[in-house]
Amino acid sequence: MSLTRATASAPARTVGAAPAPDALRAVDEAAWGADPISLAELNARSSLLTRFDRSYLVPVPTFLRVVGRLTEDDRAGGPFRALAIDGRRAFRYHSVYYDTPDLRSFHDHRQGRRLRFKVRERVYEDSGERQFEIKLKGARGDTVKHRRALIGTDSALGAAQQMFLADTLRRAYAMEAPGMLGPSLSTDYLRVTLVADGQRITCDAGLVCVDLSSDREVRADGGLVLVETKSAAHLTEADRLLHARRVRPAVFTKYCGALAVLRPALPGNRWRRAAHQAFGRVAH
Repeated sequence: MSLTRATASAPARTVGAAPAPDALRAVDEAAWGADPISLAELNARSSLLTRFDRSYLVPVPTFLRVVGRLTEDDRAGGPFRALAIDGRRAFRYHSVYYDTPDLRSFHDHRQGRRLRFKVRERVYEDSGERQFEIKLKGARGDTVKHRRALIGTDSALGAAQQMFLADTLRRAYAMEAPGMLGPSLSTDYLRVTLVADGQRITCDAGLVCVDLSSDREVRADGGLVLVETKSAAHLTEADRLLHARRVRPAVFTKYCGALAVLRPALPGNRWRRAAHQAFGRVAH
């Protein structure tokens, strides 16, 4: 995908604008084809800080068919609705991931360690909100997210955040925090979020990942939407609809998948198949 942060906020159907890649048009269409839901109602119905996640790399035609089913008015339990804030339904996200010099987080995920974590700063670019986030793996294989707002000039590696990380890891894992963290990868993308009771689907397009040690970047295929299903249950309606269309979960995360192709010397074989599908072959 060729989206840059400067153009990410423009609706894909803006008159006179250059045609957007298919995935950007598709998530825009999905967002405006659904009824809206406010952030307050989303948090009340489907906050899901503890949840099961599945990732899919979905061709645009399949994505639109699945979303069409989920947003039908006669869906049992009511249609999925699109998050809407201040008239927007597609939102720009910028994240910076932090890791140790030897990439402890990457390797713990590669080895499937039960006690593993990711640390990132997430910026909601349309509002300016910033969050320091720690993602842990729960005892059932679920994802547990802990977050702390960053205010003003707060640094993601400031003393308060370091203490929050240390307390979180000690309470959850009886583990000491790593002694040194630095920025390793940034991601930028456009996200639409669809919500029903206890279920959430994030639909990402325009993904750009930058290796912060070298400034090398990869951009996702414009014909694919990165879909993540999130729920308190193991298998959702969206999962079943995707499986019925022969789209299986991808062994893919933005952080690990991008590093696997940006740094080919890393032992990242578990992600490379899906990463090459997402980003194509990267010249080194």
